[in-house]
Amino acid sequence: MALQFNVKKVAEGGGRRASLALPHGVVETPVFMPVGTAASVKAVPQDILETNGANGQGAQIILANTYHLYLRPGHDLVRRMGGVHQFMSWNRPMLTDSGGFQVFSLKGLRKITPEGVEFRSHLDGSKHFFSPEHSMSVQIALGADIMMVFDECVETPATWERTRESMSLTHAWAERSKDHFEAHKTEVPWFAARNGQTQSLFGIVQGGMYADLRRESAHRLVDMDLPGYAIGGLAVGEPREVTREMIARTLEHLPTDKPRYVMGVGYPDEIEEYARMGVDMMDCVLPTRAGRHGLLFTRDPDTGQIVRLNIKKKEFAEDPGPIDPACTCMVCQRYTRAYLRHLYASGEPLSAVLNSIHNLAFYLDTMERVRSSI
Repeated sequence: MALQFNVKKVAEGGGRRASLALPHGVVETPVFMPVGTAASVKAVPQDILETNGANGQGAQIILANTYHLYLRPGHDLVRRMGGVHQFMSWNRPMLTDSGGFQVFSLKGLRKITPEGVEFRSHLDGSKHFFSPEHSMSVQIALGADIMMVFDECVETPATWERTRESMSLTHAWAERSKDHFEAHKTEVPWFAARNGQTQSLFGIVQGGMYADLRRESAHRLVDMDLPGYAIGGLAVGEPREVTREMIARTLEHLPTDKPRYVMGVGYPDEIEEYARMGVDMMDCVLPTRAGRHGLLFTRDPDTGQIVRLNIKKKEFAEDPGPIDPACTCMVCQRYTRAYLRHLYASGEPLSAVLNSIHNLAFYLDTMERVRSSI
């Protein structure tokens, strides 16, 4: 079996607790997945990822980025090194995205055709071409537990006509992705050696900010009978209430017996809200990106509300307390706000490390709170 998904409990609001068994381990959901863009969660070593937050259990599953690893060091090199798990010394589950969103982000450096996307590297300007088949080949070489179909993401705002055209292209690419995956999924030797286990391919629902298109996209992808489904194309500039509505409208049309994944969201209160709606998996670069810019997450001890703390402020220069007195992460157990402010003001690399470790622990603990409440 490549994937087994078992729903254990469902809360009144739709949130559910489940287990997701993958070749590299079992993931308890709902789960937040730290983003390791270039086979590295920025500024955080793997051993800390394994123990940081969530009652010392750490990150259950992380992401790697197909586009970035394709450009550097190259998927063939990663394959020769034994796959991305072996390459980065990560023995827990992993997911790779398709590269579609990164290509979308290139804007003026790309050209989209029905066959795929021609783009220029953001590193050196060299020309490349990604088709659904090529995205699958790259992800098979990387060897993560979960792969994503190649999709197109539209800009915001976009007209209904433009969005439907893009959605239709995504569906055609999903079919091609599945066909290529099914024909080549046994070519990864380190998976074949695991009693015939293979990777799993998830679909991506698109449709922009139009509920009717989201419904159509969900139905088309469900007809493909994939082992899991993602909701893509959100958190790209639309208001938060629109994001929530699109998630809610899409969840209505996705199977209840398969994992549901919202890509690229969000702040801690957002991921908690979406988990309570019935989303099983989420990812975002925000914990580490915010940490690198001195933004830390904590909770008000009286109300439990999430507070965004800007460690750059002068008011913390002589603050002897931890970021969050209730947090059990290694940073809060050892370092003061005064010291963390000093590190940031001094431009010390340790600032990004410690801030990122705390924020990731906060996100992982937030999901543990949700799981425990279901």
